[in-house]
Amino acid sequence: MNLEEDDFRDDNIDRDGASLLLFGAEHFMRRAIELGQQAATEDEVPVGAVIVYKHNIIAAAYNQRENLADPTAHAEMIAITQAAAHLKSWRLIDCELYVTLEPCPMCAGAILQSRIPRVIYGAADSKAGAVESLYHLLTDSRLNHQCDVRGGVLALECGQMLTEFFESKRRLGKK
Repeated sequence: MNLEEDDFRDDNIDRDGASLLLFGAEHFMRRAIELGQQAATEDEVPVGAVIVYKHNIIAAAYNQRENLADPTAHAEMIAITQAAAHLKSWRLIDCELYVTLEPCPMCAGAILQSRIPRVIYGAADSKAGAVESLYHLLTDSRLNHQCDVRGGVLALECGQMLTEFFESKRRLGKK
């Protein structure tokens, strides 16, 4: 498949409202997966996130809760901070967030507060997912901001990374 510059025009919006073709979504999700793998090498839960602005990655992060001893050091939170610094604005209105795991309530709140319009995630999170699994925070019309959401992009790869990490922890007798 040869992609031309026209393939990334706004009139090529898919039915879910994402501004990139599936190819583009997979490209950015693969970078998030790489970041999740980096987290695992540092004994962190393997979640990675990138924020894209005008088809360029402006923020890239992975979970760092253990290394920073900070319960808020989720990949999404760190990436949002990086993107805001890059754009010199807390309003990330022309950005897309790609994250390997469905965001939790804390991260969903930060996504809403930063006005990110599109969120693309890989694996669903049946224990803490606040986007579609347990809650629907990003699409709740009672709030002053909503996001277009697309879940399941490279879900098997994203989920397998988490499964392997936690299986390894259980074999070692760690939490």
